[in-house]
Amino acid sequence: MDFLIVTGMSGAGKSTAVEVLEDIGYYCIDNIPPMLIPKFLELCLHSSHRLDKLAMVVDVRGRELFAGLTESLASLNRQRIGYRILFLDAADEVLQLRFKETRRKHPMLGGQVGELSQAIEKERGLLGQLRQAADYYIDTSKLSVAQLREQISDIFLRDKADGMLITCMSFGFKYGLPSDADTVFDVRCLPNPFYLPELREKTGLDDEVYNYVMDSPVSQEFAQKISAMMDFLIPHYQAEGKSQLVIAVGCTGGKHRSVTFARYLYDHLKSRGNNVVIAHRDLQKH
Repeated sequence: MDFLIVTGMSGAGKSTAVEVLEDIGYYCIDNIPPMLIPKFLELCLHSSHRLDKLAMVVDVRGRELFAGLTESLASLNRQRIGYRILFLDAADEVLQLRFKETRRKHPMLGGQVGELSQAIEKERGLLGQLRQAADYYIDTSKLSVAQLREQISDIFLRDKADGMLITCMSFGFKYGLPSDADTVFDVRCLPNPFYLPELREKTGLDDEVYNYVMDSPVSQEFAQKISAMMDFLIPHYQAEGKSQLVIAVGCTGGKHRSVTFARYLYDHLKSRGNNVVIAHRDLQKH
């Protein structure tokens, strides 16, 4: 059985993640008390109606019950029941804004915790170990709902046998670094199509822009070097047991050079048999 634990910060997008997981065939249970996880899995494994895909949302809404998660995971490990953890996160200021916009109450508010910033800080402390143990980590700070849905589908709609999932992500430095990036390449030193009137309104998805960037001798040498570097690094990441690798490529605005090189890396890694997807974080920003 493919068993997934969905967790993370309140307001980071767990509800959206669950909707997508249900759409792609997961049986989802929200806010289950952690101490019941081993018993529920035991029932599932011995049921005549066995579930192929199961996702459970576990977070701090359970308050005191959340403390039982460590023992539950230890019990699964002792029984050699496999599981993966998806952790959804966002920057503190983004979480505060989302709670203010929706007027929802943060689950940690109450008692001696009277401010939203304190509630977020306390929750982050409680989830620290889960964050470190997560197999998949998604920072939703700068993602639209549609982009989050796409990332969830890219990760979990694929066969587990495909191995480590590699995401080639383009972004714009003017909008900040992707916090979930494992490796970052800066391509702002390469020829910029923005300064050509006929290319300014196009993007790296257009062949005219792609060819303009890649025709430069500097770009060609850069492409050879980063592809050789990733060919060297990826087997070592896989040997370490890493399940997700995010390669971020940044230019100024995230529309021309970064998109071009994200495409280049995607095509290169795909041709070598890797399980790879592509994402353009800032392509639609103005």
